[in-house]
Amino acid sequence: MEPTLEDVSSAIDSTWVMVSAILVIMMQIGFALLEAGSTRMKNAGHIAGKTVLTFGICSIAFWSLGFGLTFGDGNSLIGLTGFFFDGSAEQAAASFSNFSGASVPITILFLFQLAFAAVSLAIAWGGFAERAKLSVYFIFSILFTVLIYPVVGHWVWGGGWLAELGMQDFAGSTVVHLQGAIVALVATLLLKPRIGKYNRDGSSNLIPGHNQVYSVLGVLFLWIGWFGFNGGSTLGASDGFFGYVAVTTNLATAAGAIAALAISWIVMGKADIPSMLNGVLSALVAITASCAFVDPWAAVVIGAVSGILTFYTSVWFDRMGIDDPIFAFSVHGVAGIWGTLSTGLFATPALAEKVGVGGAGLFYGGGFHQLGIQALGLAGSIAYVFAVSYFVLAALKAIMGLRVSREEELVGLDVSEHGIYGYPELLQPGRVQQPAASPKSIAQVSN
Repeated sequence: MEPTLEDVSSAIDSTWVMVSAILVIMMQIGFALLEAGSTRMKNAGHIAGKTVLTFGICSIAFWSLGFGLTFGDGNSLIGLTGFFFDGSAEQAAASFSNFSGASVPITILFLFQLAFAAVSLAIAWGGFAERAKLSVYFIFSILFTVLIYPVVGHWVWGGGWLAELGMQDFAGSTVVHLQGAIVALVATLLLKPRIGKYNRDGSSNLIPGHNQVYSVLGVLFLWIGWFGFNGGSTLGASDGFFGYVAVTTNLATAAGAIAALAISWIVMGKADIPSMLNGVLSALVAITASCAFVDPWAAVVIGAVSGILTFYTSVWFDRMGIDDPIFAFSVHGVAGIWGTLSTGLFATPALAEKVGVGGAGLFYGGGFHQLGIQALGLAGSIAYVFAVSYFVLAALKAIMGLRVSREEELVGLDVSEHGIYGYPELLQPGRVQQPAASPKSIAQVSN
């Protein structure tokens, strides 16, 4: 029997979404390199290894409960069906009506959505870096994937109350990035700053990452993976729209890199590479919500603004005594908020109609309606994630403790949690790395 045009189209769409799922899963490499490179050598093996561990835990938790809670049929608040996903057509028809019109098999959609949940969890770990117990990663990975991520995911993507209102979050500036960033902020507040980060007078010391090349490579992995992140969210390739999404994504990212480097040069007197890397990531985060809704020129504006916002908020948070080792909240939180609001400003009528979500933004004759929906969605999501993550982490802190001992932190988590350094030939047992000073740094701009 000859394949029909519909069969060919479905095969193309399915292949593209599967490739996109792989690209998004490969972003875990980027997070491992970025976080390890941006922190100290004595913790590098631990940071890279827990990336693999937590992706594994997230996979099992999302398969058993998370996917059903996010996308299963239920009510406006949460999904109530589709647990212990088995990939069958029977379960898909009975439990996932949200995907009933998809041309892609539900097994591929599951892998694609799992990759998103894992990215959100990886972002959260930025606030735990260099001082959290390994046991906390085990427990919180499960709780995040079951209690936190699925709720906002269902609200926006699973047919919940924000989907009914028409909130525009094409690939997850709020659902993925802001959720992870809020958890990172809560963890940072509860864990307190790393030893040696702040002086008694409140001034901060730079604690530089041990390998800037790793950080650059990590960001490049993330940049490439984002074409699957945003482009794959079209859930098809046969109409070619994923190409447009890729163009706006790349333009915004380029603008974020340039703007962040430029502002660091102006303020600090030197072109700061970590600031540029944060500009790249913040622009990727910001354009994630709007990549399918805005014109190319607007993508450039969104990316540039996000790069500048991230630079200044990084300085401000440091001044406030918040030790965020990889600037997770500035990069993924502030940029996630800006990106989500940006669709309410720049969404074009034609693209909103094409995507089928919401309406035109303020600058395209839509008034404040879409902007108001975006703001409401942000307020609800922030309130829920902050409250639940604070309760969960505070409970874990009271029951088992979140932070390693002073001695364990000083010697490094590679040895204290795993018994061996990630760089055994360079770091001898008992040798302690102290924070280094630098004549010019973002941290010192705040002083």
